[in-house]
Amino acid sequence: MRKRSSEKKRHVVAWVNKAEWNQVLENLYSKDVSLQKFALQRISAWRGRFAHSSPVAVDCTADLVRCQVLDRSGQLSGDELVLLYGASLVRFVNLITERQQGKIARPLRRLAGNLNIPEWVVDLRHDFTHRKLPSLKWCRRGCKVVLEWLQQEYWSRQLGGGSDEGWESQSEEEEDPKRQEDELLARQKEMEAYKSARELLISYEREQFQTFDELHQVQENNLGQAPLADMSWLLGEIKQFSLEASDMLVDVLLEDGFLVPTVEQLETLGCNPSEKSDPTQPRIPQVFLHFWLPLLRTLNSGSFIHLLLEKLFAELKLLKEEESHSHRAFFLSAWTSELLLCNNNKFEYHFETKQQKKNRIKDRIFVNRIQLRWQQLLAACLDAPCISTPHLLQLILDDMEHPLPLETRQKLLQLCSIYTQAARGGGSASPEHKRQPIYTLEKLHEKQKQHLRHVATDGSESDHKAADDLAEKAKALRGSPWQVCTDKVQWKSFPLGKVPGQSEDPSCLMVENYSTMRVFDQPVDLESGGAQKVPGVSAPARTAEGFLWSQSDLHRLKSGLVLF
Repeated sequence: MRKRSSEKKRHVVAWVNKAEWNQVLENLYSKDVSLQKFALQRISAWRGRFAHSSPVAVDCTADLVRCQVLDRSGQLSGDELVLLYGASLVRFVNLITERQQGKIARPLRRLAGNLNIPEWVVDLRHDFTHRKLPSLKWCRRGCKVVLEWLQQEYWSRQLGGGSDEGWESQSEEEEDPKRQEDELLARQKEMEAYKSARELLISYEREQFQTFDELHQVQENNLGQAPLADMSWLLGEIKQFSLEASDMLVDVLLEDGFLVPTVEQLETLGCNPSEKSDPTQPRIPQVFLHFWLPLLRTLNSGSFIHLLLEKLFAELKLLKEEESHSHRAFFLSAWTSELLLCNNNKFEYHFETKQQKKNRIKDRIFVNRIQLRWQQLLAACLDAPCISTPHLLQLILDDMEHPLPLETRQKLLQLCSIYTQAARGGGSASPEHKRQPIYTLEKLHEKQKQHLRHVATDGSESDHKAADDLAEKAKALRGSPWQVCTDKVQWKSFPLGKVPGQSEDPSCLMVENYSTMRVFDQPVDLESGGAQKVPGVSAPARTAEGFLWSQSDLHRLKSGLVLF
């Protein structure tokens, strides 16, 4: 038996030996283009030996390296390179996640997350497939990240001799019938659980619609009363199923036709599909809420409610941006709001009367407060932006067991509102938030135009005032060789003490016409020991007997000045 089991582990490979495999790996991740081309040639030979059963990781690595080689050659244009990178990245995401897909289609983001593939790589693949092509910069970055992921998850593990984690070719997988049989059994169980969940929920809907038909003369809120006897057994079956496969039950609940109603279902219940509450603060129609209350109250538990909230945010995240205002997005956000409102414990409820409390509890999915994982819900809410995100974020921030600082909450709500372009209204926002406007690009442009108009109207008054000031200054300097400069001069470009047009000779600032002054009229410091001498000037001593300074004396003083 041991010999037989060891023989099953053997499989045929395309490379000659371990040395060739190591050489190809080293050349693939080399910076030398010639070595990369040699590695691509060896992989082409492997494909010839393996036919269509070569390992998926090897094929994806070769495709991405070929993109880099052609990019470095400079022979292709930018658009051609974007298409080449796009085909390789789309092929990588599809092939890597294909093995995890069952008979029920699962979101690629969830499958890629299980494999530690960055989510933005899946978004890049989505852009290549459904939207405008990304830029060449993002294509190169995605190729680099994916090659690093392949090196870490496949090539490095092969070097270490660890588990290959299902990277074998199709032929290798066919040689392991036990593994293939286990996967087939798991898929069959998953399909059976999915069918059972749908059958149970469809039976519940059928019973509720029958009850609605029988009680259509009664007030609509009677649907939310205690379940009838013939439905108790069905609710018990659903509760038992939720204990065994709660994930599957929640997935089916969030499909169209259940918690997300169709137009026909709303019309049957007497609801107008076009009449909805404000999408920024969505609420479930009362009749439709009472329709599902018996089931949701039966499944009332902390783990189920938290799982349902996480799934609701995950479904909101999967919706495209252009579908953020759709019918499905509205009801997903409305159910999230209902669950969060049931868990709040606000101060105003402490002083309500018994009748008020009874009316409030009548429309609640659960009454007692549930301890939720608030940090995970906060991250999930921010990761699924839509028009209702500011309202949902406000509910989470208000109910957190350990609330964030007030300033952090205010900034987070403002950024969220700007990102989703949804103005917060209603009573959920605090007065501080209401006083602080949220500026968009259009509002800033309008504010700038208003400012320019205001400046234009006030410009005439300011011009008159400036003219009056200049006139006063000019009048004060009348008769003086100095005058006020009205030219627009950049004074910061001139050093201190220098004016425009001034030469290097400081004598240009001297006044040409000198007025005579008696020495007796000049201020004299009588306490000084002697007359102060100007360096380099040989002038006769002056007394205070009334002699005048002559023009020649002034020129002699000017010529004897020494600049320091």
